[in-house]
Amino acid sequence: MDRLAGHIDNTDSRASGANDSAFAFGEGEEHLLQESALHSAIDPGLFELDELEVLYEAHTAALWTYMTPVGRPSFTPPMLRDFESWQRLIAGSFGPDKVPLRYLVLGSRAPGVFCFGGDLQLFHKLIETGNRQGLAQYGFRCVEILYRNMHSLDLPMLTIGLVEGAALGGGFEALLSFDFLIAERGATFGLPEVLFGLFPGMGAHALLSRKLGSAMANRLILSNETYTAEQMYELGIVHQLVEPGEGLKACREFIKRSERRHLGLVNSRKAMKRTRAVELSELKDIVELWADAALQLSAQDLKVMSRLTRAQERLAASA
Repeated sequence: MDRLAGHIDNTDSRASGANDSAFAFGEGEEHLLQESALHSAIDPGLFELDELEVLYEAHTAALWTYMTPVGRPSFTPPMLRDFESWQRLIAGSFGPDKVPLRYLVLGSRAPGVFCFGGDLQLFHKLIETGNRQGLAQYGFRCVEILYRNMHSLDLPMLTIGLVEGAALGGGFEALLSFDFLIAERGATFGLPEVLFGLFPGMGAHALLSRKLGSAMANRLILSNETYTAEQMYELGIVHQLVEPGEGLKACREFIKRSERRHLGLVNSRKAMKRTRAVELSELKDIVELWADAALQLSAQDLKVMSRLTRAQERLAASA
């Protein structure tokens, strides 16, 4: 994805020895690269993750992160490991009496895809071998990451999900844990798990039922339909719609607009979460149900899962 304004030429960056995994935010702002890599109070490991590109922008106190998946843009074990490290390093480096952090933005570098969600290839293997523990452990890792993000890592910041492509399954569920969603027209959302006899087990039931009510949540979960960004906006899931290619600009404008009311927004989000609290134990109970259900899938269900996996691989390869 090259939608960041004022692109860096990666060829020139490599030739000069610059960090070509960092972001460009506009001509004349190259100092942000050094600022990210050299900020003495931030653990340097935050900028050295394998499948997440991270930039800290001091003048807005914003942390920009983009998923850079290897292979299919899904939550594979290496991607989950990076997210766990990402959260740990953020919690250790930022906060009161540390480096200020007011906004956290997550997007994706995968062209046309935010995230396909769960690692279907791994699920297939674990189901075939009857490895319920492996399925449950995968799910626990996902909902623990989601739960920490729901609570903004206990930091006084606003979290923003930037959606520039398809957000399916666990990718959609992950977005539900953000304070605000900005989506480009053309982005799509869906929960395809029912297609192969399963259900989304990493937060959709708990979060959608609180946001939309149980009836509408059930409709989204069981429909096997792909929803547009416009439809998600009408439901209130997406907070702002922008034209294709305008996502980054919209995030910047949101941050600028929010500066004077940042404290109010942070505390308003805390109050909202308190009125419809989701406990980690609830999320884990649903993972247990999901793991049990996964082991009951038929051979035909697994074939459908494999076809969907191959379709995702072809899409990733073509992109």
